[in-house]
Amino acid sequence: MTIGTTLPFDQEYVRKLSVERNESAWMAELRLQALAKAAEVAMPTPDKTKIDKWDFFGKGPVAVVSEPVRSLDELSDDVKKVINLEDNKNVLVQRHGSKGFVALSEEATSKGVIFTDMLTAINEHSDLVQKYFMKDGVSVDENKLTALHAALVNGGSFVYVPKNVVLETPLQAVFIIEGSEANLYNHVLVVADDNSEVTYVENYIAEDTVAGIANIVTEVIVGQNAKVSFGAVDTLAKGITTYANRRGIVGRDGKLEWALGLMNEGDTVYENITNLMGDNSFADTKTVTVGRGDQTQNFTTKIVHYGKASEGYILKHGVQKDSATSIFNGIGYIKQGASKSNAEQESRVLMLNDKARGDANPILLIDEDDVTAGHAASVGRVDPMQLYYLMSRGIKKTEAERLVIHGFLAPVVNELPIEEVKTQLIEVIERKVR
Repeated sequence: MTIGTTLPFDQEYVRKLSVERNESAWMAELRLQALAKAAEVAMPTPDKTKIDKWDFFGKGPVAVVSEPVRSLDELSDDVKKVINLEDNKNVLVQRHGSKGFVALSEEATSKGVIFTDMLTAINEHSDLVQKYFMKDGVSVDENKLTALHAALVNGGSFVYVPKNVVLETPLQAVFIIEGSEANLYNHVLVVADDNSEVTYVENYIAEDTVAGIANIVTEVIVGQNAKVSFGAVDTLAKGITTYANRRGIVGRDGKLEWALGLMNEGDTVYENITNLMGDNSFADTKTVTVGRGDQTQNFTTKIVHYGKASEGYILKHGVQKDSATSIFNGIGYIKQGASKSNAEQESRVLMLNDKARGDANPILLIDEDDVTAGHAASVGRVDPMQLYYLMSRGIKKTEAERLVIHGFLAPVVNELPIEEVKTQLIEVIERKVR
């Protein structure tokens, strides 16, 4: 399907979305303004990847609402496996387009932490959401897909951690996508106010039969001297075309750590940008991917240094098999005035057979003299010396390859803070490379 210039949605359709959700006036107006922008601005242009024949609009209606989750007992075994309610009471589960099921611990409630689905947050915490929603993170008019996202938001989560609050227990959001035409416009907004600390982990889960599109925007706002650890495991089905845009804004002395397992089966354009706005701000982005079949994926990770003595680290490990194609762009950008900053990155791609393709592109953009920066990149096959070492100890070749792959991806897998999510990612990797 070639993408046209005429959008398959009109003002009446967007108004209906707001009316059905009884939304705040500002959100209803934002939707209409965003729809107008979507008709004017261009599609994103990912480097070295043609997306003109990708379907980013979907064929089914956006407003189809699934039945809300009323009890965790009704979830499938695959979903239950990633949740541990015995140790973690901070859980949100949402079927797309529905009100989320939320279990919140006494610790979080007593400290004033807000954790709910985005549709509820827009109405019950309207002023707070409006203050941050697509303001300093992802812009509505950034491209056609971000504008369309703002117009058609139908799911997501909202987290707010007040000033001086340290939440010991992680927050976990699980997004379930189902149906033959699942069109998901998920918005995740995490705000950690000054001197606060929170760990947030999310899972996107879709069965193999699900088809449609996923337009995901995430904004993480880190206040002064605050810390956010953000983990994600994306496992969207082959029939889902994905555009995902995760953005971080970090204030003075703030820290943002990303640990991302990007395991979608379908064609994917993925962008992760962190803007280090304050002096002494810090970002560490760790990403693992596995491509297989005939899928095409484009991953861009970028850290932009605005504050003095800011530090940014990028680590990306990808595995390619079958005839999968992936582009890995890593960008460290030190702006003028960000003296004493440090930008480091490493991208490594492991190809398991002849038709698989991986392209690692490390980029450093330096506008300041007094800085430190470096990069490393490699694209290659499984190291025969590693295989020889393992096989010399009686391990079969297939098992030796499996061990090498898991070791290759371990630096990111081990960073996920919820044991059930870490186990899930290991199982997904095992299934994809088997």
